[in-house]
Amino acid sequence: MIVIYLALVLFGWISIYAATYDEMHPSIFDLAKNHGKQALWIGLALVIGLIMMFFDTRFFETFAYPIYGFALFLLLAVLVLGTEVKGAQSWFVLGPVSFQPSEIAKFGTALALAKYLSVYGSKFDSKKVKIISLAIIFLPGVFILLQPDVGSVLVFTSLLIVLYRQGLSGWIFGLGFVAVVLFILALFLKQYQWTLFEIPIQGNVAFIVSLSALAAAVYYFLRKKRGSLLIIVSSYIASLGYFLSIDYVFDNILQPHHQNRINELLGIVSDPSGAGYNVHQSKIAIGSGGFSGKGFLQGTQTKYHFVPEQSTDFIFCTVGEEWGFLGSLILIGLFLTLMGRIIWLAEKQRSVFTRVYGYCVASILFIHFTINIAMTIGLAPVIGIPLPFFSYGGSSLWSFTLLLFTFIKLDSERKYVLR
Repeated sequence: MIVIYLALVLFGWISIYAATYDEMHPSIFDLAKNHGKQALWIGLALVIGLIMMFFDTRFFETFAYPIYGFALFLLLAVLVLGTEVKGAQSWFVLGPVSFQPSEIAKFGTALALAKYLSVYGSKFDSKKVKIISLAIIFLPGVFILLQPDVGSVLVFTSLLIVLYRQGLSGWIFGLGFVAVVLFILALFLKQYQWTLFEIPIQGNVAFIVSLSALAAAVYYFLRKKRGSLLIIVSSYIASLGYFLSIDYVFDNILQPHHQNRINELLGIVSDPSGAGYNVHQSKIAIGSGGFSGKGFLQGTQTKYHFVPEQSTDFIFCTVGEEWGFLGSLILIGLFLTLMGRIIWLAEKQRSVFTRVYGYCVASILFIHFTINIAMTIGLAPVIGIPLPFFSYGGSSLWSFTLLLFTFIKLDSERKYVLR
């Protein structure tokens, strides 16, 4: 895990250097450029990783709740004392250093969830345990949504994978899939209007009528089964309420740039020079890399800075252009190997706390890795999620280092745990 971590960090540093390269500042250690600053952040991250090795493993379990409480306090404090960046008041700026409390919240939530489930994990079929576990996961998400930072909120939903490992029904993922389908359908239908007997009918009204007919048909075939009416009516009301709320949420809660990016992603609007510019240029960069890439510092999209945020959210397109399919495959392989290794070691743990924490780390890495790369190739809306260990930025690198090396420390004493 440490070898893969170092490989990702160094590969990311080289990619940041390529994305921000300036002939006037050719040194990779030049602190006037992002790649020079990243060298400093990497050095501090290695210090953090080393410090984690000197902690007693009981520290993390003992202070899990206080760390979680401190993270919640920071999430509330940033709403009052924080600095607004790109429409979200989610940063503390302390001179030359800035950090997001949401990064600390990931670590704190992973520890708190592991602590709670290590005590009550054997009773996960209890509704109380499920509700409290969900509250631990989503309470930080509520505070982050007030900033608002939708991307960071999505990261916390990945911890449902941990609950699934503990015994949560897979139906929750099915409901999530249905919710996504209804969300997309509502956005598509709101732009259409049909005519029935010369009466204009909005797309949403047509869908409600169709859904009512479907519910009636399902009840007709299941009417002899006990409780079928109650289940169908409850499902219909819930689906209808959710569907009707989508327009309000989309128009009044999501920021205009979020709305534009989602519409661009779904093809509802096409604006390659506006909302879709970043993704359009990113896909050009990745596609132009071909099989083996154009070579280090030879990428035209990268060299001439066609892709905004190329050292942060869109760092993957630098890899695609300069190292091509082979480089992208190596990067993806490193991430998959790291996540697979974490899960494999988590399953070998005698300690429930360490096992749950390991799954938390793997889940957080997975959602960041998946969404970030999907953003750069146009399969997910642009929501500002960094690529772990790779994107420029001190707070994200430090938080991922803290997450990973805490698990490494916990795993180092696996053989000495009796339970």
